[in-house]
Amino acid sequence: MTKIYHNPRCSKSRQTLHLLEEKGEEIETIEYLVNPPSKNEIEEIIRMLRISPFELIRKGEADYKENFKGKDLSNDQWIQAMVDYPKLIERPIVIKDGKAELGRPPENVLEIL
Repeated sequence: MTKIYHNPRCSKSRQTLHLLEEKGEEIETIEYLVNPPSKNEIEEIIRMLRISPFELIRKGEADYKENFKGKDLSNDQWIQAMVDYPKLIERPIVIKDGKAELGRPPENVLEIL
């Protein structure tokens, strides 16, 4: 099973989902703005992506600019920010067999399929 944290309003997310469908993947689609991941799920995603929490933050989002831009937060505080403001989470995120990849560009996810 391949899991995608998806925002249907995002073109990169739609393209990544389409790529997974083309590859015949069995997909679990999570609309993360409707069903936001928990703190533990975000921590696990970050671990699988092998990045820092700050690297998973969408810096172009209004929530970031209004509440967090220029702030020096700890990793735990960035994770909590994503829990409190799910729009801050970069998308799409694809997970398969304990590995994760950001679909930016969508072809990145081919590495874990």
